Amino acid sequence: MATPTDTPKVRIECRADGVRVLLLDDPAKRNAIGPAMREELNAAATQLGQDAAARCLVVTGSGSSFCAGADLVALFDVDGASPSEIRARQLSYYESFLWLRELPYPTVAAVNGHAIGAGMNVALACDIVVAGPNSTFGASFAKLGLHPGGGATSFLTHRIGAGRALRALLLGLTFDGAEAHTQGLADVFAADPQAAALAIATDIVALEPSLARDIKRSVAVAASSPFAVSVGFESWAQAASSFNPGVRDAIRAAGRSTRPLAKENSR
Repeated sequence: MATPTDTPKVRIECRADGVRVLLLDDPAKRNAIGPAMREELNAAATQLGQDAAARCLVVTGSGSSFCAGADLVALFDVDGASPSEIRARQLSYYESFLWLRELPYPTVAAVNGHAIGAGMNVALACDIVVAGPNSTFGASFAKLGLHPGGGATSFLTHRIGAGRALRALLLGLTFDGAEAHTQGLADVFAADPQAAALAIATDIVALEPSLARDIKRSVAVAASSPFAVSVGFESWAQAASSFNPGVRDAIRAAGRSTRPLAKENSR
């Protein structure tokens, strides 16, 4: 367990507008997830999951790395451990970041440097990924003789397709920020990924909170469900959104702007 004298490995910044910033803050270890950071990430999951005022989360890293992956020595180099015990340890590390997928409000990753292995998974667990010019996305498990883990096969398959995901994972490929954007691993490429991510978050929190949450859920439904199920959820969420403050006025104003111009009286 971390003691009061330990330097925190994870920091949460709470902004007045509802934006939250989760900072992986162990630059000496390139923000790799070790035992202490794992515990702090679990605590962050509880805090952010219970934060009723949170409306968007930005995830980033301090220093020159986003997250260099898991501390593989702490994870795998355990004398006398059985495969089932190693698997249990793996799952505890997976759980320390996969909770990002379950937050009801949108999340944005600002990838400012290396995002390798589990670090790539942390970024791809977010809804929107912003890559910077110094970022690197590494699916390098196989180069160590390890099978991919932490959701890597699912994240890559959904983002870049089965064939390209298989090639990247078999060959242990890495992608720089520009290539990650071209391939579809990143949604935005920006010179300053943290500033870009915060700008996106600021625009998101300008929306009615229930609208942003329902749009996030609707996209998740669309990604995993038949078309009819997606349309069914959309119809419910769209009807509910029409009762949000100001929506009826905006609809009326839009209606007035699209009415045909009156024809001039013929002379």
